[in-house]
Amino acid sequence: MTRKVERGTVLRADAARNRARVLQVAREQLAAGDDSLQLNAIARLAGVGVGTVYRHFPSRHALVEALSAERFRELVEEARAAAADEDALKGLHRLLRFALARSLGDPGFAAVLGSASDAEAQISAMKGELDRTVAELLDRARCVGAIRRDIEADDVRRLLCGIEHAVRSGGSNPRCVEVYLDILLEGLRPPR
Repeated sequence: MTRKVERGTVLRADAARNRARVLQVAREQLAAGDDSLQLNAIARLAGVGVGTVYRHFPSRHALVEALSAERFRELVEEARAAAADEDALKGLHRLLRFALARSLGDPGFAAVLGSASDAEAQISAMKGELDRTVAELLDRARCVGAIRRDIEADDVRRLLCGIEHAVRSGGSNPRCVEVYLDILLEGLRPPR
C-alpha cells in the first residue's frame, strides 16, 4: 500500500505511518508549549530514527510547513471567498483580519506565510494560489478606486506579516490588532 504526500512522492505504508507519527508528536510538542521542534527530540519521542525524520523533513522549517498546511488551505479558501465578495474592499478587509488572526494564533504559520522560500512544493503552490486570488481581489478593488495602484499581492502578505510581528512584539494587545490593521487598510487607499 502506498500513499501520496505533499512533495509529490509516493510513500510506502510504513513510511507514511512514520511521517504521520512525526507530525503527531510535533503537534503534541506544540500543544505542550514546546515550539522548539528539535528534530532529534521529535525522532526520539516518535520512536523513529533521526534519519527517518530528516528524510521527511530536511529542516525545522520543512516540518513547520507540513504542520501549517491545513491553516494555509483555510487561508486560500478564505481568499477565494473574499475575492467572490461583491464588495472587493469589504472582502479584502475580511481576508486581512482572518489572516492576521490565524498568524497571531500560530507563530509557525506566520513564519511560513512570511517566508521567502518554501521547502514543500504544496506550500509553494498554495502561496501561488493565494497570491493569484489576492491579486484578483486587489484588481477589483483598484477598479473602483478603493486601493492604490502600486500595491501587489506579495506586498500585502509582507505588510500583514509586519503587523503580526508588531502586535506580537507589543505583547499581543488586542487593541493594537485593530489599530495596526486600520493603519494598513488606510495605507492601501489611493493617495488623496
